[in-house]
Amino acid sequence: MIPIYRMKVIQIEITNACNQQCSQCTRFIGHHKKPFFMDLDMVAKAIESLEGYKEQIGIMGGEPTLHPQFKEVCEIVEKLIPNRRQRALWTNGFKWDEYKEIISKTFDKDMIVYNDHKDMEVGEHQPLLVAAEEILADRELMWRLIGNCWVQWRWAASITPKGGFFCEVAAAQDYLLNGPGGYPLKKGWWDKNPNEFMDQVKRYCPRCGGAIPMERVSSHAAYDLVSPKNAERLKALGSPKYVKGNYKIFDKKLTEEDIERVVRAGWTPWSHRPYKQSGPEIKWTDKNELRENNKII
Repeated sequence: MIPIYRMKVIQIEITNACNQQCSQCTRFIGHHKKPFFMDLDMVAKAIESLEGYKEQIGIMGGEPTLHPQFKEVCEIVEKLIPNRRQRALWTNGFKWDEYKEIISKTFDKDMIVYNDHKDMEVGEHQPLLVAAEEILADRELMWRLIGNCWVQWRWAASITPKGGFFCEVAAAQDYLLNGPGGYPLKKGWWDKNPNEFMDQVKRYCPRCGGAIPMERVSSHAAYDLVSPKNAERLKALGSPKYVKGNYKIFDKKLTEEDIERVVRAGWTPWSHRPYKQSGPEIKWTDKNELRENNKII
């Protein structure tokens, strides 16, 4: 694992409401009885807590444009993050036409990750509700894989209304399963090495399937893969998706040989689709294309 201060993004999760219910969603959309909407004071506090952090500060959901005060959120971002190159937005474009002016004013095009999830030909998600501790009997192997989890190496730390987290999936899990919350949002909370956030690692990672190489599921599937104990937790919570039966139990025990086979077959769970997009009509695959089109990078 890497220190939080070396991660390339820290996300501010302004809501976990979404207009879609993709299979295996990293925010467990569809399992919440009621979504949250971060209040504006908390948005400001979250940004202020990141003073000194040099990498990207993301605005994310759910679908962030569903926040009833999304315009005001953007105004806070513009005021409190003077460096435009630190500001980033993740959206599926649901209210793009309504907010494209304030989005353009606040964020550079190449700092927008636009993923409408409508491409039926591609898009696979890692089964995050399949708990590592349930499918791996070899605990040494489990912790070795967790220590090299792609989510923590490649994606983001996160802030929710419940505090700061070393991992965005851990933050979502904490909210879904009524966890104890994250680190208080004091300035510098993110200045932690792995030893200093190991309490969160031990609490959340064994119940997550992110680090475990296994076959992924189409993001358009009508169900989530769920391990038995996580299914019991969802049942106890009254998860709407669970109640509707939109889940399948995964209770296979994986061996090191199973994992090696998936890795050799080209397991790349961080790659949802083979191209990047910053708006409904703007797609690119790499920085060279940006350079060719004279766009900012």
